[in-house]
Amino acid sequence: MRVTAIVQRRLFAALCAMLLAACAGTPAAPPAARLGLKLAPATLGANISLQQHLTVERNGRTDQLDAALEIDAKQFTMVGLAFGQRVLTLQFDGQTLQSWRHPMLPSQVRAEDVLEDTQLTLWPLEAIRQALPAGWKIEQQGLRRTLLLDDAPVMVINYSSASRWGGKVELDNLRYHYRLTIESVNDASGSPTSATTSAP
Repeated sequence: MRVTAIVQRRLFAALCAMLLAACAGTPAAPPAARLGLKLAPATLGANISLQQHLTVERNGRTDQLDAALEIDAKQFTMVGLAFGQRVLTLQFDGQTLQSWRHPMLPSQVRAEDVLEDTQLTLWPLEAIRQALPAGWKIEQQGLRRTLLLDDAPVMVINYSSASRWGGKVELDNLRYHYRLTIESVNDASGSPTSATTSAP
């Protein structure tokens, strides 16, 4: 039993390192480090159901996590899985963000940061622009999206196709120096609700 407990602790330690890299929320971060972006699910303009494989590279280390993501006009739901176990759940209805985490996940793993990175990747450009605080900008040229603070790039997102939730997406966080690669597969139930969902 003791050996099993030690192995589980090591596995979850690896998970925590991955999530910390993905969220990049550190106590020393300046107040303007994060947007605080919380867009209503309906502003995505689509109903999607995705199975995702996430890979984070940071400081020479690579960690991986699987996730199930479902979004419709009323709700954003994400479930994170590691080694076949649920370790993180997020639910956001446009007003209230609820989260559950495995007890071994550190407090620095913030549901708000996971939601923000997901929305910066998947949401239409104009919906993000309308919610940006002063000093922040987001631009897109072709398959590259760039988030800027005071005209300095903070994040660069590269898409492998015009569909933001299809194929591979690479998110480079220039502030916290990590790369998040998202490989998504649509479930059969995923379907757009608007003809404009393919727009940047």
